[in-house]
Amino acid sequence: MKEKSQNNLMDKVISLCKRRGFIFPGSEIYGGLANSWDYGPLGVELKNNIKQMWWERFVHQRGDIVGIDAALIMNPKVWEASGHLKEFSDPLVECKVCHERFRADQKDIIVEHEEFHEKRKESAGWTEPKQFNLMFKTFIGPLQDEKSTAYFRPETAQAMFVNFKNVVDTTRQNLPFGIAQIGKAFRNEITTGNFIFRTKEFEQMEIEYFIEEKDWQNIFEMWRKEMLFWIKDLGVNLKKVHEREVPDGERAHYSKRTVDFDYEFPFGKEELYGLAYRTDFDLRNHEKASGVNLKYKDAKTGKEFWPHVIEPTWGVDRSLLIVLLEAYHEEGDRVVLKLPLRLAPYKVAVFPLLANKDKLVEKAKEIYKDLQKNFSVAWDDRGNIGKRYYSQDEIGTPWCITVDFESLENDTVTVRDRDTAKQERIKVAGLTTYFEDKLK
Repeated sequence: MKEKSQNNLMDKVISLCKRRGFIFPGSEIYGGLANSWDYGPLGVELKNNIKQMWWERFVHQRGDIVGIDAALIMNPKVWEASGHLKEFSDPLVECKVCHERFRADQKDIIVEHEEFHEKRKESAGWTEPKQFNLMFKTFIGPLQDEKSTAYFRPETAQAMFVNFKNVVDTTRQNLPFGIAQIGKAFRNEITTGNFIFRTKEFEQMEIEYFIEEKDWQNIFEMWRKEMLFWIKDLGVNLKKVHEREVPDGERAHYSKRTVDFDYEFPFGKEELYGLAYRTDFDLRNHEKASGVNLKYKDAKTGKEFWPHVIEPTWGVDRSLLIVLLEAYHEEGDRVVLKLPLRLAPYKVAVFPLLANKDKLVEKAKEIYKDLQKNFSVAWDDRGNIGKRYYSQDEIGTPWCITVDFESLENDTVTVRDRDTAKQERIKVAGLTTYFEDKLK
């Protein structure tokens, strides 16, 4: 029963996302495309709020991290030096009956596929696993030949390594320090699915934190705690989060230690974020391949060396998914999205009690325009007031303001709280201060 309830939760969240304009199927009018998704008006606001919260926390509020925004397509030699052209692959198997292809390590999906064929009285057989490179190939220029081959980046990390010297020269950062980036990455995944959990195009929030080798264990632990603090601030119940030490043989080719943060999704316990100790693998290999000195020179000792790297990685899309899953609540006939206040797409909604009363509409419009100077504000004058409240509850708006006839007499309005549904009268002149205090 619990599994059915969990799957039902996923279905309800997906339905809400489509119905309320958070997330739409990509290329929907043409039947969609390979589990691609488009973020709608509310989804893009929620996504931007997550990214802004991350950037403020890990860049603006720290003196040891600076940001970059690098190109999606890089010189192909980058991917040779990083090992991606040789190592960045997954094991692929093909069904001998229908010729569909799956990752060999996704046993649950393979079992489901076998059961599908069994119901049709077919015996599914599989080819031997073959390594399938996940890089997305493209071409630069008019000719599609080997010389013009390029790749969309499969991760944001390499741009931070190849820009290491530029950042050090222009910012004068001293170890330890980090480079941060938010951006798209592309992986030609064999098996996509579970809504926005695994897609071919996704967005990462990533930091490459450069350190001295002797400090790696302490700094690894610092970032482990930072990642847990972040998860908690997203409104996530940490009891649903499990740290998993990735063993030898399963780690990425560059990693000496990796801890994955798994989350109890409705479809099973899966990876949410990752924390890796990349040693000096990247800078050392890029220096060797490019011929450019990528060593760090200690200003005090004059010693030159390749810094080691701790890499915390957050998926934007998976962050948004767990925020929605954690925020979704049903209270009687009311669906409430109890989003953390700073993440809500709209902070306030403004209603005239009656849309056909000019003075009420005029007063409400004045309040709406004034609050827009400081907050993201929704306007709603459709249907009865109860339906408007429920509509804002469902998209996660923390407060609703209703302008009624009493507002015209004493310049007060009703402010309704999303989570408690309680109401109080507030002076119009004090609304900005009221919401600012709440959002602190």
